[in-house]
Amino acid sequence: MSGIPHTELERWRTEFPILQTRTYLNSCSLGALSRRSMGYLGEFQALWNTMGASAWYELWMGRLGELKQSVATMWNARESEIALSPSVSGALSSIASSIDYRTRNRVVVADLDFPTLVYQWLARPDVEVVRVPSDDGIGVPPERWAQYVDERTAIVATSHVFYGTGYVQDLSGAAAAARKAGALFLVDGYQAAGQIPVDPRSLDADVYVAGPLKWLCGGPGIAFLWVKQEKIAELRPTIASWFGARDQFLFRNDEFEYREDAGRFAMGTPAVPTAYTALGGLEIFAEAGHQKIYERIAALTADLVGLAEEAGFEMKIARDPARRSGIILVRHDDAPLAVHRLAQQNIIVDYRAGYVRVSPHFYNTPDESRLFVEALKGC
Repeated sequence: MSGIPHTELERWRTEFPILQTRTYLNSCSLGALSRRSMGYLGEFQALWNTMGASAWYELWMGRLGELKQSVATMWNARESEIALSPSVSGALSSIASSIDYRTRNRVVVADLDFPTLVYQWLARPDVEVVRVPSDDGIGVPPERWAQYVDERTAIVATSHVFYGTGYVQDLSGAAAAARKAGALFLVDGYQAAGQIPVDPRSLDADVYVAGPLKWLCGGPGIAFLWVKQEKIAELRPTIASWFGARDQFLFRNDEFEYREDAGRFAMGTPAVPTAYTALGGLEIFAEAGHQKIYERIAALTADLVGLAEEAGFEMKIARDPARRSGIILVRHDDAPLAVHRLAQQNIIVDYRAGYVRVSPHFYNTPDESRLFVEALKGC
Protein backbone atom coordinates (compact mmCIF):
# COMPACT_ATOMS: atom_id res chain seq x y z
CA MET A 1 0.00 0.00 0.00
CA SER A 2 2.88 2.36 0.73
CA GLY A 3 3.86 2.46 -2.97
CA ILE A 4 0.45 3.76 -4.05
CA PRO A 5 0.18 7.56 -3.78
CA HIS A 6 -2.77 9.66 -2.73
CA THR A 7 -4.42 7.15 -0.45
CA GLU A 8 -6.68 9.99 0.68
CA LEU A 9 -8.54 9.53 -2.61
CA GLU A 10 -9.92 6.27 -1.24
CA ARG A 11 -12.46 8.32 0.69
CA TRP A 12 -14.22 8.77 -2.64
CA ARG A 13 -15.00 5.04 -2.72
CA THR A 14 -18.20 5.62 -0.74
CA GLU A 15 -19.35 7.94 -3.54
CA PHE A 16 -19.62 4.98 -5.94
CA PRO A 17 -22.23 2.41 -4.82
CA ILE A 18 -20.97 -0.38 -7.09
CA LEU A 19 -17.74 -0.51 -5.07
CA GLN A 20 -19.67 -1.54 -1.98
CA THR A 21 -20.75 -4.83 -3.55
CA ARG A 22 -18.32 -5.47 -6.41
CA THR A 23 -14.62 -5.38 -7.15
CA TYR A 24 -15.08 -3.14 -10.13
CA LEU A 25 -12.07 -3.09 -12.45
CA ASN A 26 -13.72 -2.27 -15.77
CA SER A 27 -13.69 1.53 -16.01
CA CYS A 28 -12.31 1.45 -19.54
CA SER A 29 -15.68 -0.01 -20.60
CA LEU A 30 -17.95 1.99 -18.29
CA GLY A 31 -16.99 4.23 -15.41
CA ALA A 32 -18.68 3.71 -12.05
CA LEU A 33 -21.79 5.79 -11.35
CA SER A 34 -21.49 8.24 -8.45
CA ARG A 35 -24.04 9.24 -5.86
CA ARG A 36 -23.56 12.82 -7.02
CA SER A 37 -24.47 11.92 -10.58
CA MET A 38 -27.49 10.01 -9.35
CA GLY A 39 -28.53 13.04 -7.31
CA TYR A 40 -28.20 15.29 -10.36
CA LEU A 41 -30.23 12.82 -12.40
CA GLY A 42 -32.92 13.05 -9.74
CA GLU A 43 -32.77 16.84 -10.03
CA PHE A 44 -33.31 16.55 -13.78
CA GLN A 45 -36.34 14.32 -13.24
CA ALA A 46 -37.80 16.66 -10.64
CA LEU A 47 -37.45 19.63 -12.98
CA TRP A 48 -39.09 17.70 -15.78
CA ASN A 49 -41.99 16.85 -13.47
CA THR A 50 -42.44 20.37 -12.11
CA MET A 51 -41.41 22.70 -14.94
CA GLY A 52 -41.91 20.69 -18.10
CA ALA A 53 -40.61 22.37 -21.24
CA SER A 54 -39.85 25.63 -19.45
CA ALA A 55 -36.93 23.84 -17.77
CA TRP A 56 -35.19 23.94 -21.15
CA TYR A 57 -34.90 27.69 -21.28
CA GLU A 58 -34.61 28.47 -17.59
CA LEU A 59 -32.21 25.73 -16.46
CA TRP A 60 -31.23 22.95 -18.85
CA MET A 61 -29.54 25.15 -21.46
CA GLY A 62 -27.50 26.63 -18.65
CA ARG A 63 -26.45 23.20 -17.44
CA LEU A 64 -25.32 22.30 -20.95
CA GLY A 65 -23.22 25.44 -20.95
CA GLU A 66 -21.74 24.44 -17.57
CA LEU A 67 -20.79 21.07 -19.01
CA LYS A 68 -19.00 22.62 -21.97
CA GLN A 69 -17.14 25.00 -19.68
CA SER A 70 -16.11 22.12 -17.40
CA VAL A 71 -14.71 20.21 -20.36
CA ALA A 72 -12.93 23.33 -21.60
CA THR A 73 -11.34 23.86 -18.20
CA MET A 74 -10.23 20.23 -17.99
CA TRP A 75 -8.65 20.40 -21.45
CA ASN A 76 -7.10 23.87 -21.10
CA ALA A 77 -9.39 25.06 -23.90
CA ARG A 78 -11.96 27.75 -24.60
CA GLU A 79 -15.67 27.04 -24.24
CA SER A 80 -16.12 28.25 -27.84
CA GLU A 81 -13.97 25.29 -28.96
CA ILE A 82 -16.23 22.69 -27.32
CA ALA A 83 -19.32 21.06 -28.82
CA LEU A 84 -21.60 18.35 -27.44
CA SER A 85 -22.55 15.39 -29.58
CA PRO A 86 -24.73 12.33 -28.87
CA SER A 87 -21.74 10.02 -29.35
CA VAL A 88 -18.16 9.90 -30.56
CA SER A 89 -19.53 8.41 -33.78
CA GLY A 90 -21.74 11.47 -34.22
CA ALA A 91 -18.85 13.84 -33.54
CA LEU A 92 -16.60 11.99 -35.99
CA SER A 93 -19.33 11.98 -38.64
CA SER A 94 -19.74 15.74 -38.33
CA ILE A 95 -16.01 16.30 -38.81
CA ALA A 96 -15.77 13.75 -41.63
CA SER A 97 -18.57 15.57 -43.46
CA SER A 98 -16.66 18.86 -43.21
CA ILE A 99 -13.77 17.79 -45.44
CA ASP A 100 -13.46 18.24 -49.19
CA TYR A 101 -12.05 14.96 -50.54
CA ARG A 102 -11.98 15.95 -54.22
CA THR A 103 -8.27 16.87 -54.29
CA ARG A 104 -7.22 14.94 -51.18
CA ASN A 105 -8.96 11.61 -50.80
CA ARG A 106 -6.73 9.73 -48.36
CA VAL A 107 -7.38 9.19 -44.67
CA VAL A 108 -4.52 7.78 -42.60
CA VAL A 109 -5.30 5.75 -39.46
CA ALA A 110 -3.52 3.15 -37.35
CA ASP A 111 -4.13 -0.59 -37.59
CA LEU A 112 -4.76 -0.56 -33.84
CA ASP A 113 -7.46 2.13 -33.83
CA PHE A 114 -10.98 1.36 -32.64
CA PRO A 115 -13.32 0.43 -35.54
CA THR A 116 -15.64 3.42 -35.03
CA LEU A 117 -12.81 5.78 -35.90
CA VAL A 118 -12.14 4.00 -39.19
CA TYR A 119 -15.78 3.30 -40.14
CA GLN A 120 -16.43 7.00 -40.79
CA TRP A 121 -14.27 6.75 -43.88
CA LEU A 122 -14.65 3.09 -44.84
CA ALA A 123 -18.30 3.95 -45.45
CA ARG A 124 -17.31 6.57 -48.05
CA PRO A 125 -16.61 5.29 -51.59
CA ASP A 126 -14.73 8.52 -52.44
CA VAL A 127 -12.09 7.99 -49.75
CA GLU A 128 -9.05 5.72 -49.57
CA VAL A 129 -8.22 4.53 -46.07
CA VAL A 130 -4.51 3.95 -45.39
CA ARG A 131 -3.48 2.01 -42.26
CA VAL A 132 -0.24 2.53 -40.39
CA PRO A 133 0.93 -0.91 -39.20
CA SER A 134 2.27 -1.95 -35.82
CA ASP A 135 5.31 -4.20 -35.46
CA ASP A 136 4.38 -5.64 -32.08
CA GLY A 137 0.59 -5.32 -32.09
CA ILE A 138 0.85 -2.94 -29.14
CA GLY A 139 1.86 0.49 -30.41
CA VAL A 140 3.05 2.51 -33.40
CA PRO A 141 6.45 4.25 -33.52
CA PRO A 142 5.89 8.00 -33.91
CA GLU A 143 8.30 8.25 -36.84
CA ARG A 144 6.30 5.72 -38.87
CA TRP A 145 3.44 8.13 -39.63
CA ALA A 146 5.61 10.16 -42.00
CA GLN A 147 5.93 7.09 -44.26
CA TYR A 148 2.17 7.00 -44.89
CA VAL A 149 1.13 10.66 -44.93
CA ASP A 150 1.59 12.70 -48.10
CA GLU A 151 0.00 15.51 -50.13
CA ARG A 152 -2.95 13.25 -50.97
CA THR A 153 -3.90 12.98 -47.27
CA ALA A 154 -6.99 14.88 -46.16
CA ILE A 155 -6.90 13.85 -42.52
CA VAL A 156 -4.75 11.89 -40.10
CA ALA A 157 -6.96 10.30 -37.44
CA THR A 158 -5.78 8.09 -34.60
CA SER A 159 -6.18 7.23 -30.93
CA HIS A 160 -4.53 8.87 -27.95
CA VAL A 161 -4.70 5.50 -26.13
CA PHE A 162 -5.22 2.26 -28.05
CA TYR A 163 -8.27 0.46 -26.68
CA GLY A 164 -6.86 -3.04 -27.22
CA THR A 165 -3.44 -2.57 -25.64
CA GLY A 166 -3.62 0.48 -23.38
CA TYR A 167 -0.69 1.99 -25.30
CA VAL A 168 -0.37 5.76 -24.89
CA GLN A 169 0.74 7.10 -28.25
CA ASP A 170 3.49 9.62 -28.69
CA LEU A 171 1.44 11.70 -31.12
CA SER A 172 4.27 14.02 -32.13
CA GLY A 173 5.08 12.03 -35.27
CA ALA A 174 1.48 11.89 -36.46
CA ALA A 175 1.02 15.60 -35.77
CA ALA A 176 4.22 16.55 -37.59
CA ALA A 177 3.34 14.40 -40.59
CA ALA A 178 -0.12 15.95 -40.81
CA ARG A 179 1.29 19.48 -40.55
CA LYS A 180 3.90 18.87 -43.24
CA ALA A 181 1.27 17.50 -45.62
CA GLY A 182 -1.28 20.20 -44.84
CA ALA A 183 -3.74 17.60 -43.53
CA LEU A 184 -6.16 17.84 -40.63
CA PHE A 185 -5.10 16.02 -37.46
CA LEU A 186 -7.81 14.34 -35.35
CA VAL A 187 -7.26 12.49 -32.08
CA ASP A 188 -9.73 10.01 -30.56
CA GLY A 189 -9.27 10.41 -26.81
CA TYR A 190 -12.14 8.24 -25.59
CA GLN A 191 -9.77 5.94 -23.69
CA ALA A 192 -7.53 8.80 -22.56
CA ALA A 193 -9.73 11.48 -21.03
CA GLY A 194 -9.96 10.91 -17.29
CA GLN A 195 -6.94 8.65 -16.89
CA ILE A 196 -4.09 10.67 -18.42
CA PRO A 197 -3.63 14.43 -18.93
CA VAL A 198 -5.38 15.83 -22.00
CA ASP A 199 -4.48 19.15 -23.62
CA PRO A 200 -5.45 18.97 -27.30
CA ARG A 201 -3.61 22.14 -28.29
CA SER A 202 -0.36 20.90 -26.75
CA LEU A 203 -0.75 17.73 -28.85
CA ASP A 204 -0.88 19.97 -31.95
CA ALA A 205 -4.27 18.47 -32.74
CA ASP A 206 -6.96 20.17 -34.80
CA VAL A 207 -9.76 18.01 -33.43
CA TYR A 208 -10.07 15.96 -30.25
CA VAL A 209 -13.03 13.72 -29.35
CA ALA A 210 -13.85 11.96 -26.09
CA GLY A 211 -16.77 11.45 -23.74
CA PRO A 212 -17.85 10.77 -20.16
CA LEU A 213 -18.80 7.10 -20.63
CA LYS A 214 -15.54 5.59 -19.45
CA TRP A 215 -12.90 7.16 -17.20
CA LEU A 216 -14.90 10.35 -16.59
CA CYS A 217 -17.75 8.39 -14.95
CA GLY A 218 -20.61 10.25 -16.62
CA GLY A 219 -22.42 7.57 -18.60
CA PRO A 220 -23.52 7.16 -22.23
CA GLY A 221 -25.41 9.61 -24.42
CA ILE A 222 -23.01 12.55 -24.81
CA ALA A 223 -19.58 13.03 -26.34
CA PHE A 224 -17.19 15.97 -26.15
CA LEU A 225 -15.75 17.49 -29.31
CA TRP A 226 -12.90 20.02 -29.28
CA VAL A 227 -12.06 21.89 -32.47
CA LYS A 228 -9.14 24.31 -32.54
CA GLN A 229 -10.43 27.87 -32.75
CA GLU A 230 -8.36 28.59 -35.83
CA LYS A 231 -9.92 25.66 -37.70
CA ILE A 232 -13.61 26.16 -36.91
CA ALA A 233 -14.46 28.58 -39.71
CA GLU A 234 -12.95 26.43 -42.47
CA LEU A 235 -14.76 23.26 -41.39
CA ARG A 236 -18.34 23.32 -42.70
CA PRO A 237 -20.21 20.12 -41.80
CA THR A 238 -22.80 18.92 -44.29
CA ILE A 239 -24.54 17.04 -41.50
CA ALA A 240 -26.51 19.85 -39.93
CA SER A 241 -28.80 20.29 -36.93
CA TRP A 242 -30.92 23.01 -35.35
CA PHE A 243 -28.42 23.28 -32.50
CA GLY A 244 -25.67 23.86 -35.04
CA ALA A 245 -27.41 26.82 -36.63
CA ARG A 246 -26.59 30.44 -35.95
CA ASP A 247 -29.45 32.24 -34.17
CA GLN A 248 -31.31 28.95 -33.77
CA PHE A 249 -34.22 30.57 -31.96
CA LEU A 250 -35.11 32.63 -35.02
CA PHE A 251 -36.40 29.32 -36.41
CA ARG A 252 -35.38 30.08 -40.00
CA ASN A 253 -36.08 27.27 -42.45
CA ASP A 254 -35.30 29.17 -45.63
CA GLU A 255 -31.55 29.36 -45.07
CA PHE A 256 -28.82 27.86 -42.92
CA GLU A 257 -25.94 29.76 -41.34
CA TYR A 258 -23.30 28.03 -39.26
CA ARG A 259 -22.64 29.01 -35.69
CA GLU A 260 -19.32 30.79 -35.39
CA ASP A 261 -18.08 28.54 -32.58
CA ALA A 262 -17.67 24.76 -32.29
CA GLY A 263 -21.42 24.51 -31.73
CA ARG A 264 -21.72 24.25 -35.53
CA PHE A 265 -20.71 20.60 -35.11
CA ALA A 266 -23.53 19.82 -32.64
CA MET A 267 -25.65 16.88 -33.71
CA GLY A 268 -29.16 17.63 -32.47
CA THR A 269 -30.75 17.88 -29.05
CA PRO A 270 -28.23 16.90 -26.36
CA ALA A 271 -29.08 14.13 -23.91
CA VAL A 272 -29.82 16.28 -20.87
CA PRO A 273 -29.90 13.33 -18.42
CA THR A 274 -26.32 12.44 -19.37
CA ALA A 275 -25.32 16.10 -19.17
CA TYR A 276 -26.38 15.97 -15.53
CA THR A 277 -24.57 12.70 -14.76
CA ALA A 278 -21.49 13.90 -16.65
CA LEU A 279 -21.40 17.07 -14.56
CA GLY A 280 -21.39 14.93 -11.43
CA GLY A 281 -18.40 12.95 -12.66
CA LEU A 282 -16.46 16.02 -13.75
CA GLU A 283 -17.09 17.77 -10.44
CA ILE A 284 -15.69 14.80 -8.52
CA PHE A 285 -12.62 14.75 -10.74
CA ALA A 286 -12.03 18.45 -10.18
CA GLU A 287 -12.45 18.13 -6.42
CA ALA A 288 -10.30 15.02 -6.13
CA GLY A 289 -7.61 16.63 -8.29
CA HIS A 290 -6.87 15.60 -11.86
CA GLN A 291 -3.14 15.20 -11.38
CA LYS A 292 -3.60 13.12 -8.23
CA ILE A 293 -6.01 10.88 -10.12
CA TYR A 294 -3.58 10.39 -13.01
CA GLU A 295 -0.72 9.57 -10.64
CA ARG A 296 -2.80 7.10 -8.65
CA ILE A 297 -4.01 5.30 -11.77
CA ALA A 298 -0.42 4.99 -13.00
CA ALA A 299 0.70 3.58 -9.64
CA LEU A 300 -2.19 1.13 -9.43
CA THR A 301 -1.42 0.01 -12.97
CA ALA A 302 2.25 -0.59 -12.17
CA ASP A 303 1.29 -2.48 -9.02
CA LEU A 304 -1.17 -4.72 -10.87
CA VAL A 305 1.33 -5.40 -13.67
CA GLY A 306 3.89 -6.42 -11.05
CA LEU A 307 1.43 -8.76 -9.34
CA ALA A 308 0.48 -10.36 -12.65
CA GLU A 309 4.13 -10.83 -13.61
CA GLU A 310 4.87 -12.47 -10.24
CA ALA A 311 1.94 -14.81 -10.83
CA GLY A 312 3.42 -15.85 -14.17
CA PHE A 313 0.83 -14.24 -16.44
CA GLU A 314 1.68 -13.08 -19.94
CA MET A 315 0.46 -9.57 -20.73
CA LYS A 316 -0.12 -7.47 -23.81
CA ILE A 317 1.21 -4.11 -22.67
CA ALA A 318 3.84 -1.58 -23.69
CA ARG A 319 7.37 -2.53 -22.70
CA ASP A 320 8.07 1.07 -21.80
CA PRO A 321 6.12 1.91 -18.60
CA ALA A 322 5.88 5.53 -19.79
CA ARG A 323 3.67 4.36 -22.68
CA ARG A 324 1.28 2.39 -20.44
CA SER A 325 -2.15 3.53 -19.37
CA GLY A 326 -4.64 2.04 -16.92
CA ILE A 327 -5.62 -0.70 -19.39
CA ILE A 328 -3.94 -4.07 -18.85
CA LEU A 329 -4.50 -7.16 -20.98
CA VAL A 330 -3.71 -10.49 -19.35
CA ARG A 331 -3.38 -13.56 -21.59
CA HIS A 332 -5.86 -16.36 -20.90
CA ASP A 333 -6.74 -19.50 -22.89
CA ASP A 334 -10.46 -18.89 -22.38
CA ALA A 335 -10.88 -15.20 -21.59
CA PRO A 336 -14.70 -15.11 -21.88
CA LEU A 337 -15.03 -18.00 -19.42
CA ALA A 338 -12.54 -16.37 -17.06
CA VAL A 339 -14.49 -13.11 -17.10
CA HIS A 340 -17.68 -15.06 -16.38
CA ARG A 341 -16.11 -16.93 -13.46
CA LEU A 342 -14.67 -13.73 -12.03
CA ALA A 343 -18.11 -12.12 -12.23
CA GLN A 344 -19.48 -14.99 -10.17
CA GLN A 345 -17.00 -13.85 -7.50
CA ASN A 346 -18.20 -10.25 -7.89
CA ILE A 347 -15.02 -9.21 -9.74
CA ILE A 348 -15.99 -7.23 -12.83
CA VAL A 349 -13.54 -7.08 -15.75
CA ASP A 350 -13.80 -7.61 -19.52
CA TYR A 351 -12.05 -9.46 -22.34
CA ARG A 352 -10.65 -8.72 -25.78
CA ALA A 353 -9.32 -11.30 -28.26
CA GLY A 354 -7.75 -13.88 -25.96
CA TYR A 355 -7.00 -11.52 -23.09
CA VAL A 356 -8.72 -10.56 -19.87
CA ARG A 357 -8.85 -6.76 -19.83
CA VAL A 358 -8.59 -5.06 -16.46
CA SER A 359 -8.57 -1.32 -15.78
CA PRO A 360 -8.01 0.06 -12.28
CA HIS A 361 -9.30 3.57 -11.59
CA PHE A 362 -8.42 6.06 -8.86
CA TYR A 363 -11.20 4.64 -6.66
CA ASN A 364 -9.68 1.15 -6.70
CA THR A 365 -7.16 -0.21 -4.20
CA PRO A 366 -4.08 -2.47 -4.27
CA ASP A 367 -6.08 -5.05 -2.30
CA GLU A 368 -8.55 -5.27 -5.17
CA SER A 369 -5.70 -5.83 -7.62
CA ARG A 370 -4.38 -8.68 -5.47
CA LEU A 371 -7.86 -10.15 -5.22
CA PHE A 372 -8.20 -10.07 -9.00
CA VAL A 373 -4.83 -11.73 -9.67
CA GLU A 374 -5.43 -14.47 -7.09
CA ALA A 375 -8.91 -15.14 -8.48
CA LEU A 376 -7.64 -15.24 -12.06
CA LYS A 377 -5.19 -17.98 -11.08
CA GLY A 378 -8.16 -20.20 -10.39
CA CYS A 379 -9.86 -19.47 -13.67
